[in-house]
Amino acid sequence: MIRHCVFIRFRADVPQAEKAGIWADIRAIEAAVPGFLAVHIGVNVSPETGMDKGFSEGFILDFDGPVARDAYLVHPDHQKAGGRIVAAAEGGVAGILVYDIEIPG
Repeated sequence: MIRHCVFIRFRADVPQAEKAGIWADIRAIEAAVPGFLAVHIGVNVSPETGMDKGFSEGFILDFDGPVARDAYLVHPDHQKAGGRIVAAAEGGVAGILVYDIEIPG
């Protein structure tokens, strides 16, 4: 399994409605990509103050393997959602952290 983690430093002026639209776009892709297993979206709730480096919101996607993750990455709906995220992030791409973990199993 591949766990695809994306953390975002949103610009202060990005309204909640725009964030909600981005999250809806991400959730909608689940049904379109075979092997896309789960979506988890939320805010950082860690008590370790400052450790998030400003990446206060994000999502984690689970895929049954790298083939499904790679299909997600090139999917046109991912490209659209990714563009919205880059536009809403502080500093564009610099305000986004992507980290994939392979989960044995």
